[in-house]
Amino acid sequence: MRIAVTGGAGFIGSHLVDRLVSEGAGITVIDDLSCGKKENISPGAALVRKDIRQDLSAELRGADAVFHLAADPDVRSSAANPTKSFEQNVAGTFAVLESCRKADVKRVVFASTSTVYGEADVIPTPETYPCAPISNYGASKLACEAYLSAYSGSYGIKGTSLRFANIFGERSTHGVMLDFYRKLRANPKEMEILGDGRQDKSYLHVSDCVSATLTAWKKQKAAYDAFNVGSRGKARVDEIAGLMCRLMRVRPKFSYTGTPRGWAGDVRVMLLSTEKIGRLGWKEQVSFEEGVKKYLAWLEKNG
Repeated sequence: MRIAVTGGAGFIGSHLVDRLVSEGAGITVIDDLSCGKKENISPGAALVRKDIRQDLSAELRGADAVFHLAADPDVRSSAANPTKSFEQNVAGTFAVLESCRKADVKRVVFASTSTVYGEADVIPTPETYPCAPISNYGASKLACEAYLSAYSGSYGIKGTSLRFANIFGERSTHGVMLDFYRKLRANPKEMEILGDGRQDKSYLHVSDCVSATLTAWKKQKAAYDAFNVGSRGKARVDEIAGLMCRLMRVRPKFSYTGTPRGWAGDVRVMLLSTEKIGRLGWKEQVSFEEGVKKYLAWLEKNG
């Protein structure tokens, strides 16, 4: 089986490539290395260094599936630079889908996000909940979902949108845990926490994210569908800070920026219903604390 993974040198993409290679698939990674790292790529995969907004039809011809993970991953920066998230996410996804159409690729799995829901009143939030993003990042990903749905209906491409919660773990280059780690390494006596510390969200280890991705790819029945991918429980930001301090054996004084949100577009409470993907046989395997321990161990060696 031949599979292309856009963003395969990045955080989630490289873990997905590792798993696919271990299952015997022939993998082409398409990545311009603007965010990803060459050293993340499995030696069992081939790298095409190219911007996804270019024509990729030659590289995708003959592929049985495309996993599209290449994107601007930074929710926070999309408020200050909305053009970047539009160009890399919306224009980039449109270009990938056009390349798939030209290359006659009939299977596309897309990495979307929980932020498409905005601030949901229903917790845990099901896939049927109306999408009303409050960040430019969330808006860009929702537009990508719409295009994938349209290409599925218009060109017979079986499409999957995976609405990821906060995914963390080895090789991650952004997020609250990395922020805390760097701050505590720089000054173990004091640490500033963005917001009021009461932001309460779902966090899922990357290995479980990859398992969910493969489950949806292999078992989805509909021509187009969307699935939530997240943890069973939530973790507050100040609880994450406390756990990391305990694991790193430091006792800093916390300070807060004081606003209810960590930044413009930050969703304060997020927990996804995962019943739908659960019916396909997926379930979370790595506990939150176990995942944090794995990530910290990796940061100690690589951070």
